[in-house]
Amino acid sequence: MTEPPVDHADAELARIVRAEAGLIVAQLHRRLGDFDVAEEAVQLAITDALRAWRRDGPPPNPGGWLSTTARRRAIDLLRRQSRELRRLDGLGADEPWVREPAPEPGRQLDERLPMLFACCHPALAAETRLPLTLRAVVGLTTEQIARAFLTPTATMAQRLVRAKRKITAAGISFALPDQDQLSGRLDDVLSVITVAYNTGYLDAQDQRLAGDMLWLAELVARQLPDQPEAWGLLALLTLQQARSGARLGVDGRLVLLVDQDRERWDRTMIDRADRFLELAAHARAPGRFQLQAAIAACHAAAPSWGDTDWLQIVTLYDLLLRHDPSPVIMLNRAVAVAELAGPAAALAEVDPLAERLAGYYLLHAVRARLLHRVGRHDEGRAADRRALELAANPVEQELLRARLAESG
Repeated sequence: MTEPPVDHADAELARIVRAEAGLIVAQLHRRLGDFDVAEEAVQLAITDALRAWRRDGPPPNPGGWLSTTARRRAIDLLRRQSRELRRLDGLGADEPWVREPAPEPGRQLDERLPMLFACCHPALAAETRLPLTLRAVVGLTTEQIARAFLTPTATMAQRLVRAKRKITAAGISFALPDQDQLSGRLDDVLSVITVAYNTGYLDAQDQRLAGDMLWLAELVARQLPDQPEAWGLLALLTLQQARSGARLGVDGRLVLLVDQDRERWDRTMIDRADRFLELAAHARAPGRFQLQAAIAACHAAAPSWGDTDWLQIVTLYDLLLRHDPSPVIMLNRAVAVAELAGPAAALAEVDPLAERLAGYYLLHAVRARLLHRVGRHDEGRAADRRALELAANPVEQELLRARLAESG
């Protein structure tokens, strides 16, 4: 018998995991009241699926297969905990179990949303919110998460265990925050999605994480349609994804926005992002994600780097600083100032940030380009060397090495 193609089985599993894993975790948690068991059961089911589907091919009903296997895995886990045997009644161990269907858009709350807020709860350590979200809501394995963040698998596993214990110990509720807390808590959720997307966007080998986060951003926006910042983030990530086809050259090197071939940008995605921004604008409540999306939209609308409306972009950065007065935003604004008022004016804004962003490689990379533009080449090379020392992503490291080689 001919074995099914491994790539097909893996692609089908990735599709099903994205669509189903978070829902199955949420439904198991609701029936068991034990997040740890629910989440672990789904991860074991995913591992079972990878092995079985590679061998036999995907089943006719892959979502049902994953649900049933997760249920059986949950029963196995509970049986190993004799004090928990009473919970088996909640699963109906002797009854066939059919996974509950995903909610229809606009009809009822998607159970993944409360779980997402729980995974991003402020009581959890900041470094655990993202991996917990990726594992419980998106269905990534610990190994995949560790690889994406260049962290040993054992270290990532420990973080996840601590996070799940904290959820139990702190009594974190799997429910949407009250209306008066929703905007603040939503900002935490959107920040987690942004960090994960940016990590995946720079992965030259695997774009699944970026795609997963774009999917998750759309899930949040459509479930919370009256939250303009959710639409703002969806617009921002859609615009970034629209440029993904031009982000790497034929040699695999990172291509900066100034040098990208705009013919390779996805205009259909750009049009979608514009519609998302319009939905956000209806609320007349601008926030940091909407303003970042508006800046990205200015770049997307320009036929070339030289034809970009830099005055509008600097103005938008000024508005953004009212919502997010961080040194990183100030640095990004300085890049636009360099095009509007020249590199010397930009350097005057970048240099005061040196102490606050001393460990941020992009400060040194931006400063290097500005120094070269004003003719201070020795200082520019020194700044590029420092950026290379700090850069963690291999694609970014390769770009900096090439710049150093070109500058002598």
